[in-house]
Amino acid sequence: MHTQEHTARRTVARVHNKLHLGPDAQVDDKSMWFTPQVPALTDPFLALADDLFSMPGFEWHPHRGLETVTLVLDGVLEHGDSIGNAGTLATGDIQWMTAGRGIIHRELAFRNERAHVLQLWVNLPAEKKMVDTRYQDLLAANRPVVDRDGARIDIVSGTAGGLTGPALTHWPISGSVITLEPGRSLDHVLPGRDRAFFTVLSGAVTIAGRSVAAGQTAWSDPVPDTDLSVIGLRTADGDAPSVIMTFSGPPIRQPVALGGPMVMNSQAEIHQAFLDFQTGKFGAIPRQARLQYR
Repeated sequence: MHTQEHTARRTVARVHNKLHLGPDAQVDDKSMWFTPQVPALTDPFLALADDLFSMPGFEWHPHRGLETVTLVLDGVLEHGDSIGNAGTLATGDIQWMTAGRGIIHRELAFRNERAHVLQLWVNLPAEKKMVDTRYQDLLAANRPVVDRDGARIDIVSGTAGGLTGPALTHWPISGSVITLEPGRSLDHVLPGRDRAFFTVLSGAVTIAGRSVAAGQTAWSDPVPDTDLSVIGLRTADGDAPSVIMTFSGPPIRQPVALGGPMVMNSQAEIHQAFLDFQTGKFGAIPRQARLQYR
């Protein structure tokens, strides 16, 4: 099959509403923008959680076989992990954690005050599930931004507008936070092979002709046989800008086995992951003190 020379126009395949779950033992409020109920429809992404917490937050827990991308929407997130990372992330900052073969970490509200975060689970292919663990701070102040004609693209990973985001990735994931002023439009370019989602955090936007409001996520499936594709975003007249978080990546197309914080290809591998955690192969649960503050 020959690659088409032209840039293909993308469509929106489906639009999902955010599912509000409310408070639980860890958080003051929780919603799921999307879940891994039908992994083939969201591949290579698994879930996008929206958590608001003061205390207790998420104490020490393990992960294997995936990457987590956490964006701080508001407040300050305190984090620590079993490979020695510890610190805080403020509004707009992102952490990109590769769980790989196994990591133990925690996510808490600094001073037990307030943290509001979005956490995206990114799957890894079988050959990368047991890679070394890795942690990246992608601070808001250090990320490249394309700013033109009422459109602001804050680039997390991949390339947009000739600039490349700072995240190192094990699977070719592109991600940005787009802010569109009222009455503006943007042709967002992404690889044709990618599946993309557009989560509207605030405002409302027309995506490839479909109206998508705050609290909704639009999905665009891969466009076969084309290198580059574009999808049109447009905002109506109004008083406030619209903010859209978008990530894309080629589907992995492998079986997905889920076991709480572990994501592997089979239930046998999930069982082994928990066995490895329980027998100390993820390392000891850290005895790390809470971060001090003046």
